[in-house]
Amino acid sequence: MTTSAWWHRSATTFAVLALALIPAAPPAAAAAAPPAPAETTVSSQHRELPEPPPADVVRAELDDLAVEAPHSMDGYSREKFPHWIKISGECDTRETVLARDGEDVLQDELCRAVAGLWTSAYDGKSFTDAKQLDIDHMVPLAAAWRSGADTWTTTKRRAFANDLVHSQLIAVSAASNRSKGDKTPDAWRPPAASYWCTYSRAWTDTKHVYGLSVTEAEKNALTEMLNTCA
Repeated sequence: MTTSAWWHRSATTFAVLALALIPAAPPAAAAAAPPAPAETTVSSQHRELPEPPPADVVRAELDDLAVEAPHSMDGYSREKFPHWIKISGECDTRETVLARDGEDVLQDELCRAVAGLWTSAYDGKSFTDAKQLDIDHMVPLAAAWRSGADTWTTTKRRAFANDLVHSQLIAVSAASNRSKGDKTPDAWRPPAASYWCTYSRAWTDTKHVYGLSVTEAEKNALTEMLNTCA
């Protein structure tokens, strides 16, 4: 073997040995798995939709409301009713209502409802996708503005728009909520007549709690709906 060949063979051998002695790079860390959805955690005071007072109490509340023409919509904006606000941790008002009004609701790490079953009381339709639901203000923000909220402070409007204590917020089908818009009961009623009793009780009680007025036509419609109560 020539000297040149010997050096070539030796260099190759040393290179192979050197490579063998280099420690292998550790495997790339596996991507962290996203947290599994967790069962909804709703504080005890927000586990059930608040029940409005019974019909006889609500009839007295309705008689107590001022009857007057609608106020002007001048100056109205939804931004004057700040919502949705944080209720607990990452959970805002919308997510709290979705968790409260659904069955077997699962939430992700940002409190978003990712699974569950919801039945819309307005039309009796059921959903498994929270994106098909709206959170309805029983007394719409614009309707409140026309009946007295135009004189409120922002603090009171925020409380009204995020009220979980009274029956002012409810998860319903997006279709029914958008059909309702800002209409009062003389112009819109839930398609499910079986819900008229609860609807009129909740509407009247919310107006009574916040000292809002009603129109004559609105009062007549609420009276008709209250008459469906057993």
